[in-house]
Amino acid sequence: MCVPQQADNPVTQCLANRTLLSENNSMTAQRADAAARRALILDAADHVFGQHGVTAPLDLVVERAQVGRATLYRNFPDRTALIQALLQRTVDRIRRQVEQLGDRDDALFEVFEGMAQRIIDSPALADYWRAVDSDVPSMRAARETVRDLLEEPIARAKAAGLCRADLEKTDISLISGMLGAALRGKTRDERAQLAGRALQLLRGGLQGATSEAR
Repeated sequence: MCVPQQADNPVTQCLANRTLLSENNSMTAQRADAAARRALILDAADHVFGQHGVTAPLDLVVERAQVGRATLYRNFPDRTALIQALLQRTVDRIRRQVEQLGDRDDALFEVFEGMAQRIIDSPALADYWRAVDSDVPSMRAARETVRDLLEEPIARAKAAGLCRADLEKTDISLISGMLGAALRGKTRDERAQLAGRALQLLRGGLQGATSEAR
């Protein structure tokens, strides 16, 4: 004889809810752990590539991240995937910086300083990205995203009279190239000096036409 299910039994329902909550909490914890391991690998790769170049043995990344090789390859199947993830993280950092700066008129120049700092800290990665063909889909998408992110900061800088009126988002590639001259520095201090000078000239060049018009 079939026993009718007591779907409305409060005790049964309570136990079911607890089981579901426990499963959800477990899944959330697993996702958090996976995200943390992924971040550790990216941090390690950023450091290793910055010190030894993008062709450095991936075993150095595994060692610094303190994860197994299986964990590395589960997150990043190959070196290219790892480098592209670092590129995407750089774009995400620019996005967060733009959001944090909000409506500041000088947000554009703050972003330029962040880009320069990235070149100072991770010259090998910066040099690699400069050398990659601009038609590579991931690079093209990253450049287009950064240009779009800086469209509003450019407009605010123009409105505030902080930069020349003819600056367009398509000029960002030229500006990146100018900042990239800091890669000529062989040490971090030399790169910092070159980047600082490039930012000084950049700010003067962008503001020069505005100052003359006043």
